[in-house]
Amino acid sequence: MKNKSDYLVIGSGAAGLSFALRAAEKGTVTVITKKMRADSNTNYAQGGIASVFDPEDSFEAHIEDTLTGGVGLCFEDAVAMIVKEGPARIKDLENWGVSFTYKDGTNLDLGREGGHTRNRIVHAMDKTGKVVEQALLNTVKNHPSIRVLEHYSAVELITEHHLMIGGKTREDSIHCWGIYALNGITGKVDLFLARVTLLATGGCGEVYLHTSNPSIATGDGVAMAYRAGAAVANMEFMQFHPTTLYHPGGDSFLISEAVRGHGGILRNKKGRAFMKDYDSRAGLAPRDVVARAIDAEIKKSGDSCVYLDVTHLDSSDVRTRFPQINEKLLTLNIDMTREPIPVVPAAHYMCGGVLTDLKGRTTIKGLYATGEVACTGVHGANRLASNSLLEALVFSEKAHLSAGDYIDSHTIEIPDIPDWDDRGTFDQEEWVLISHDRKEIQRLMWDYVGIVRSDERLQRNLQRMELIAQQIEAYYKKTTVTPELLELRNLSCVASLITRSALFRKESRGLHYTTDYPKRDDSHWLGSTVIYRNRVTLQEFSVAITETLASG
Repeated sequence: MKNKSDYLVIGSGAAGLSFALRAAEKGTVTVITKKMRADSNTNYAQGGIASVFDPEDSFEAHIEDTLTGGVGLCFEDAVAMIVKEGPARIKDLENWGVSFTYKDGTNLDLGREGGHTRNRIVHAMDKTGKVVEQALLNTVKNHPSIRVLEHYSAVELITEHHLMIGGKTREDSIHCWGIYALNGITGKVDLFLARVTLLATGGCGEVYLHTSNPSIATGDGVAMAYRAGAAVANMEFMQFHPTTLYHPGGDSFLISEAVRGHGGILRNKKGRAFMKDYDSRAGLAPRDVVARAIDAEIKKSGDSCVYLDVTHLDSSDVRTRFPQINEKLLTLNIDMTREPIPVVPAAHYMCGGVLTDLKGRTTIKGLYATGEVACTGVHGANRLASNSLLEALVFSEKAHLSAGDYIDSHTIEIPDIPDWDDRGTFDQEEWVLISHDRKEIQRLMWDYVGIVRSDERLQRNLQRMELIAQQIEAYYKKTTVTPELLELRNLSCVASLITRSALFRKESRGLHYTTDYPKRDDSHWLGSTVIYRNRVTLQEFSVAITETLASG
């Protein structure tokens, strides 16, 4: 089946839906999502959206905090852009029906999180992402120019690779005309064609054994874009959230950074507050510092977790401020107002991704990327808390403007794209063997490419990942596709990209810490790790954008 629209959006989080709402004013929009439309990292975001509203705050302070958190690798133009446009995007959300928390009916209740020097976290109690997602979905649902299709797994981006001219594949330049996507209900691969395609597929936390992400966060957008020839950048910088619930029934449930911002204290099993041993900012240090501190405490003591303590705070205030967290913990027989919460770090957010410019353009013509799938330069080597939704909203607005200009200024003739060739047989017995690769990838990544790394660990992991990738690719080429196989293939690709990037960077910076090179080295490594057409380079972010866009 062939589907045509002006704009194709892959993913139904805040980045994709806000883009769709804007693009629908100029043309038809198709949004596809591989599970239910509300399944996204946006829906799991508890903390809020960083933006300057307090008279005591300033754009300059927010920019400085972001640059400090990014440890020298932020693209300053991108940071300044999202910060200065933040208040307007918050107002957009309110116009779309988002009800943020106000403290007196007229002023937003602004929280503070790690790395921020001012109160600037706009929130809806402790379920900001869920509230934002629902409001956007409600608005999208009522728009006549937007259709949302659930249970579709993207297979491949459609580029010149799928066209044979004169017996050869066209390689002179790369355009994207849509995707092949697997219908999870019918089992058929359908063709989706569009003049502009937006990747808004979210992150890749599922590449690790422990993650705060939903199970659908398998790095699909990064993997597809890289295979199609797009540049990716800074894949070594995976942010581990310091505090996810340690409980067999908790499913790595996120305990928001706002809990520490509200006065929560990290303690070891003996009850000792340990964070000041590692940083003067204690529990409000940036996430990389806190995650490494917890990791060190766990390894030093041999305990399974540490504890986040809010029992010294007013119990009624805690329940009011964190209703979702409180309710979840009570279902597990944990009363956060009476006992400390057991917590461990978990893979949370990919600061790297598909390289884009300030307009959300990738190195493939007609292909845009926004949200966690993209590397815009905002986060550098470590994302500042609550900057992610802000980045997604601002860049989606910029991408929609650029995409509209692209359509208006180009005669976009979509070539005759062949239907998906699904000839092949599915060997159930062989799938039983290869399905174990998912757990093996997750375990290897957790053990070898986690919070603390070394060259030996990384080299071992890369060798194993290359072997796993070969097995998966061989199986993929001779069978009909399934959602499980697509996710496994993408996880394998992303795992290799993360490992290669980490092995390339011979220093410790932000979220990348290696025991072989424990110091930051600005004289040699003050740049972004860019992988383009299988070549790894170190470039200043603005230079990387210029060169790769020109190449693409």
